[in-house]
Amino acid sequence: MNTEKVLDIFKKSNALLAGHFLLTSGKHSSVYLEKFMVLQQPGYTEMLCKNIAEHFRKKKIDVVLGAAVGGIIIAYETARHLKTRAVFMEREEGKLKLRRNFEIKEGENVLIVEDIVTTGGSVQELIDELKANYKCNIAGIGIFIDRSGGRADFGVEDTFALAKLDVKAYEEKDCPMCKDSVPLTKRGSRNLAKK
Repeated sequence: MNTEKVLDIFKKSNALLAGHFLLTSGKHSSVYLEKFMVLQQPGYTEMLCKNIAEHFRKKKIDVVLGAAVGGIIIAYETARHLKTRAVFMEREEGKLKLRRNFEIKEGENVLIVEDIVTTGGSVQELIDELKANYKCNIAGIGIFIDRSGGRADFGVEDTFALAKLDVKAYEEKDCPMCKDSVPLTKRGSRNLAKK
C-alpha cells in the first residue's frame, strides 16, 4: 500500500478536507484528515490495519497499543491480524495511562499504532509512559499517515507509515490563514479552549 492508495481511501471516505483547521497539536493547517470518516468504514479500516500488521508480522508482537479514541479501533484491528491482544491508554488527570485492568508485562514486544501524526505528541506520550512505568520492548510504531514531513522522530527504529505527507502546520502567530481572516474550524481537537 502506498501514499496514493491511502489518500484515495481518505478521499473516498470524505476524510481529506481543505480549509483552516485547529489540529489536536494546537497548530493550524489548511488540510485536515478526518480519521473517523475512514474508521467508520470496516473494510477500509481492515485494509489499512492489515497493511500495518503485515509490516510488523516478523517482530512477534505481544500487544498492540493505541491512544483513545481512534487508537482503540486501530489497535484492535491491527492486533486481530497479528493474532495478539490490543490495549489502549486513555487520559486520566490529563495524562495517557493504562486503565481498565490492562497490563503490559515485562519483556513484552509492544507495537504502538496511531492514525495521523502531525507533531507526534500523542505517540510520544505513549512512549514516555511505557518507558517510565513498564519494562517492555517498543518493537515499532505503525501509522496510517505521517503528515509531519519527516519531522516527527520518536527514536524508535521501526517507525512505519502507510503514507507520508508534508503538510504545513503553523503556530497561530505564524498562520497565513489567520492573517487573511479565514474562519478557523475546530474539528475533534482537545484544544478547543485555545480559541
